[in-house]
Amino acid sequence: MKTDVLLKRWAAWLVNRQKQLFGVAIIMAACGLLLVVWANRQIEKQAQGYVFAHTDSIPARQVALLLGTSPFLRDGRQNLYFNYRIEAAVDLFKARKAKLFVVSGDNGSKEYNEPEAMRLALMQAGVPDSCIFLDYAGFRTFDSVYRMRAIFGQDAFVVVSQPFHNERAVYIGRRLGMQVIAFNARDVNQFVGFKTQMREKLARLKVFIDFLIGTKPRFLGEKVYLPANQVP
Repeated sequence: MKTDVLLKRWAAWLVNRQKQLFGVAIIMAACGLLLVVWANRQIEKQAQGYVFAHTDSIPARQVALLLGTSPFLRDGRQNLYFNYRIEAAVDLFKARKAKLFVVSGDNGSKEYNEPEAMRLALMQAGVPDSCIFLDYAGFRTFDSVYRMRAIFGQDAFVVVSQPFHNERAVYIGRRLGMQVIAFNARDVNQFVGFKTQMREKLARLKVFIDFLIGTKPRFLGEKVYLPANQVP
């Protein structure tokens, strides 16, 4: 009889404990969601006025930071993010709104080299090799933007990527005290780019964490000297 009572009490305690834990989990999830929404709105707000969609409206800059990605998806299909970024970079070059390009991306292995793939694509589209500089340590957007000043000596430049990515890069650069603007490449439709868009939401929250804890790039290295950028 005593055993039955103890078991009932234990079961009741366990159910109550589960309800409490579930309630805490709901509260934590809600707080996390609110933080993500807040981070996204802050970045959108701070990037306003610094992101451009047309070459005739964007101010000219000596140097453009082209954010890297792979030319192919894991299933072997062409990566539209890659194609559209190359297209946008070439548009800037032809419009004389950027003279030099720092192509920054991941080169974590011999088989995966984002900067080199983008360099070849730019050259095929008519950008001289002498106008292209490679940054092999752009493992994250934060690293790519940070290294523009630390390694390439640039305080004012234009970022080239998709709109959602550009907003985050502009926020990072201006938070670091640099005069950063951005030129939008064509975006990928929401269905194709759904996973990327979801990752971006979390990446924007990570930006605030990076600044809070004082994150630095994984690698720095020797300086690369580019012509100084004169901002009107």
